[in-house]
Amino acid sequence: MGEFDALKFEIQDETLGGTRIKVVGVGGGGSNAVNRMLAAGVNGVEFFVMNTDAQALRVSKVPNKVALGTRITHGLGAGSDPEIGRQAALEDTDRIIEVLEGADMVFVAAGLGGGTGTGAAPVIAALAKELNCLTVAVVTRPFSFEGPRRMRQAEKGLAELHATVDCVLSIPNDRLVDLVPQGTSFFEAFRMADDVLRQGVQGISDIITTPGLINRDFADVRAIMLGMGFAIMGTASAHGQNAAVEAARAAIQCPLLEEGGLKGARAILLNITAPGTLSLHEMHQACNLIREAAGNEDVQINFGLVPDESLGDEVRITVIATGFSRGGLPEVEPPHVSVHRAAPPPPVASVVPEPVVREPEPEPLAQEPVFTLQAQELPADDGMTIDLQPESAPEYETHYAPPPGPAPVSAGDDDAFSLDDLDTPAFLRRERKLFQ
Repeated sequence: MGEFDALKFEIQDETLGGTRIKVVGVGGGGSNAVNRMLAAGVNGVEFFVMNTDAQALRVSKVPNKVALGTRITHGLGAGSDPEIGRQAALEDTDRIIEVLEGADMVFVAAGLGGGTGTGAAPVIAALAKELNCLTVAVVTRPFSFEGPRRMRQAEKGLAELHATVDCVLSIPNDRLVDLVPQGTSFFEAFRMADDVLRQGVQGISDIITTPGLINRDFADVRAIMLGMGFAIMGTASAHGQNAAVEAARAAIQCPLLEEGGLKGARAILLNITAPGTLSLHEMHQACNLIREAAGNEDVQINFGLVPDESLGDEVRITVIATGFSRGGLPEVEPPHVSVHRAAPPPPVASVVPEPVVREPEPEPLAQEPVFTLQAQELPADDGMTIDLQPESAPEYETHYAPPPGPAPVSAGDDDAFSLDDLDTPAFLRRERKLFQ
């Protein structure tokens, strides 16, 4: 357990032009996407990964790591159970809050359908919203061949995120089949899906952090995305003549986006990065193409232009469209969380044990001297001698006078005792006395 608890993090102290953007990869899919963003050199954001799988955290190149639910999972993952993922996130809300604090915008990246991403991502997103962060979920949905159970779990997780975050960018993995050429490896296809997540995060962060001739900043992004539900994002580039128009057409037709493209969007953020040779007429055509694709005359479009002479004849366009409605989602309750950290337990009053008074043990009694009787041979002319000598005392002798002999019997005393009476039984002696 101590090993998993050691998988903590160091929060980088960066201020990104006054705006702090944090990207949190949750679970295996989200962590892979964040690893890809880090390797691609996405700038202006802080990266974190959170997982219940300690082994996956160890191999991640992201320096800021949080092990979720070590008491519940023991670092072994959520076992494709979203409820375990949810409980793991709830167990470590204090750590999650510490990561999210100070952010202006939070991206929550996850792969839906499994345990940690599906269960923990809504909890993390709810905490970000409680901290007043602009919160955007960037998620992938499972392949249809992964089975109905995994798809149902993904739909429930998507519904929880939709009820929690400001915007959800959702990418169905099944669209990869339409995107990649025949013979593309499975691993390469997933790398491309991760790269689309990267483009989504980088496209938005670049709008916020890169100053432009027609500048768009965090306030513009917030106005487009705050509380706008489902969103789609496309980014593309083109070279040569009519590069801006071609890039705009490619951006709104990205096969990884939801079917229908921009149709039904209520707000669009458009950012164009181009060299100084971009003509006004060409830029006007690109913007009209995007407005027509939305199919909504009242659609709000925020337009930004960033000059970059290093591009040569290349033009890059990023389109973020929000305000889409999506039916068919299950009815769910958003996670109920609080950013008020649990108060530390009150200090336990130290109990001083009462001193135990013991009765003094009685001193051992002094051992009395032991006397031994020693028989000694008495001389014929002396009386009997008894020697009582202690073992440790000086020897001394006690002399006794010889016992007196029997008293003489007077002749007139009839009751006098005679030694001859010993030979006569007692009852005969009594009878004899009675008849005398």
